[in-house]
Amino acid sequence: MILHCRDLGVRLDGRDVLRAVTVDLEARTIAIVGDNGSGKSTFARVLAGLVRRDTGDVRVRGLDPERDAAEHRRRVALVLSNPDAQIVMPVVADDVGFSLRAERLPRAERAERVARALERFGLAELAERSAHDLSGGQKQLLALCGAFVRDPDLVVADEPTAFLDARNARRVADHLLADAGHALILVTHDLALARRCAAAMLFADGGVRAAGVASAVVDEYERALVC
Repeated sequence: MILHCRDLGVRLDGRDVLRAVTVDLEARTIAIVGDNGSGKSTFARVLAGLVRRDTGDVRVRGLDPERDAAEHRRRVALVLSNPDAQIVMPVVADDVGFSLRAERLPRAERAERVARALERFGLAELAERSAHDLSGGQKQLLALCGAFVRDPDLVVADEPTAFLDARNARRVADHLLADAGHALILVTHDLALARRCAAAMLFADGGVRAAGVASAVVDEYERALVC
């Protein structure tokens, strides 16, 4: 099971942000859609282990983000809308290598994995460039590179194309959706991108209004938008 939730609840600053979220989805790619303030990003952060739940049960790829925290951190990667929040090293190659620090790899193996990841994301020629001098699209590709160099089982992506032009948004989406051994949970306002996923969840007022085949869930959301 990729995603299992039972009666998940989160309360932040005295307000119920998530209420009784219950869902089981097996699809490899899952989109999360809904209005601003509906609970989407909080839900993603619970799945990524950044926000603790107050009630209920959660499993992502069979792991509880809290009880199985160490294994969860090893197997789950997070990609945010703002890549500057994830770029921590001044040089491109060093930033990718930083993601491997917990694995304590021999230097040669680490260098090989970094080089392979840079090539995969079209950043090999920028390896020695300043990470903070990259364009917005290049920075987001670098953030992806840093996530995927770890070979995660699951990627949680929160609005990863929000600030990108159409060309770079397509490149980032193609990498995320590629069948490369990982599952994807994708928070997005881009409904065309959501339709490219196998399944979707529609959030409203901190709960799940619909879940299932992506095209049907997005259709339901679009009908609600015109009411």
